[in-house]
Amino acid sequence: MRNFYSLIIIGGWLFIVLSCSFLSSKLFPKQEELSRKIVHIGSGPIIPLAWWLDVSSNIAIVVASIITICLAVNYQLRLFTSIENIGRRSFGTILYGLSISSLLILFWENCPSAVTAGVLVMAFGDGLAGLIGPKIKSPHWFIMGQKKSVIGTLTIGSISALILVIINYATGSHLDLNNICLITSLAIALEQISPLGIDNLTVPLVVAISWQWMF
Repeated sequence: MRNFYSLIIIGGWLFIVLSCSFLSSKLFPKQEELSRKIVHIGSGPIIPLAWWLDVSSNIAIVVASIITICLAVNYQLRLFTSIENIGRRSFGTILYGLSISSLLILFWENCPSAVTAGVLVMAFGDGLAGLIGPKIKSPHWFIMGQKKSVIGTLTIGSISALILVIINYATGSHLDLNNICLITSLAIALEQISPLGIDNLTVPLVVAISWQWMF
């Protein structure tokens, strides 16, 4: 029964996120990345919410796996177009779901802080970098066909570091500043290599694995 009420709350949050994404695609049709980033960023808080609600690992893994399958189906059929409404080929949404499912399998039962760190760095760090970077002109470069900029890189670096510091303090993980800087540097480096949205898989996994190892 506890898990049932928890899933109702999480489902309600996900419904709000998807509704906001749908509305943004209608209100701002030229902002192709906006609706997708709303889902990208808005999905992140589900993990700390599930942790706070004490959702069991079995339930969390099953739900995340089902969502990942739904994302794969949506990618093929475009049933919810606002999630995939971008002008480039990317498997980012599917890989995002796959990374969360993988982290839940690996760490949810024994180290949920690692899952939270990996997902929130990807959700907020990468998500905000994708929104802010293109809006503010700054020196930029291309890596494997992907445009990267100083502002975007600074955004993911600063947001990721802030998230890691907050989680470290809130959970009493006792990671020192060197650990935080190292994990942040790894997130920045992996975000630079993002053809087809592969960073949605590599960033959360490496951040979480590094967190758990250092923890």
